[in-house]
Amino acid sequence: MNLDALVAIDVHTHAEVGADGHSSLSPDLMAASAAYFKAQGHRQPTIDEMAAYYRERSMAAVVFTVDAEHMTGHPRIPNEEVAESCAAHPDVLIPFASIDPHKGRAGVREARRLVTDYGVRGFKFHPSLQGFSPDDRLAYPLYEAIEELGVPALFHTGQTGIGAGVPGGGGIRLRYSNPMLVDDVAVDFPELRIILAHPSFPWQDEALAVATHKPYVYIDLSGWSPKYFPPQLIRYANTLLQDKVLFGSDYPVLTPDRWLADFDQLDIKPAVRPKILKENAARLLGLAPTPKETPA
Repeated sequence: MNLDALVAIDVHTHAEVGADGHSSLSPDLMAASAAYFKAQGHRQPTIDEMAAYYRERSMAAVVFTVDAEHMTGHPRIPNEEVAESCAAHPDVLIPFASIDPHKGRAGVREARRLVTDYGVRGFKFHPSLQGFSPDDRLAYPLYEAIEELGVPALFHTGQTGIGAGVPGGGGIRLRYSNPMLVDDVAVDFPELRIILAHPSFPWQDEALAVATHKPYVYIDLSGWSPKYFPPQLIRYANTLLQDKVLFGSDYPVLTPDRWLADFDQLDIKPAVRPKILKENAARLLGLAPTPKETPA
């Protein structure tokens, strides 16, 4: 991957359809998500199509699906398929995996195999969709393996469009996505790199508190148009968290074109923009060397 040729790294995109046409979510949940994002009729691009889309824009993208088989009963898109498809486009795609924490030891073995044999660079968790609290000890063996493997864990935080408007929210409990629950994970796994995905409505201040307190907790800005970002998020991104905030779109329900156009209108310092768009992600994902700290 030629970092110098990239204008941005999108750390949050979804593989919504498998090679056999299998969707990552059930039709009801997919329809609810599309309605929430006002994206009815949006195409579900294949990973090959995603690669072409990002290559045209001189961007790289982190790609993942969500394994929520325990909660939803809906079979996942295989992590191996996502990784192999991304490996065919190493100039623009970076594979993450998703493992349902309810899979226990089998999930831990899978995580190790995916990193060592398939080149997976991180893991995605969606606590509300997967039906677990991030601080539940059932997930701790999986966190331990991910920490040892030296790759990041990305947690959905805040409200979700999945299940929105469905009776009972489709059984999805929003409280599992309070970023304060991830604070325990950051304490108990102090070397684990953690990404809090999305502006964390209605817990934005909690997310900022965790990210400023824990040195290896980052925030991605996906899932919202930047014009709707709360002012405190913009303020922290410009100052205290300028090295820990990451560009993410939530493609395909929100495109990087839309996100970047609205981001251009924010009052972000010129020196901070390239950090958010590319440099912070390159460092976190091990695509660029970590700069040495200047001695005090």
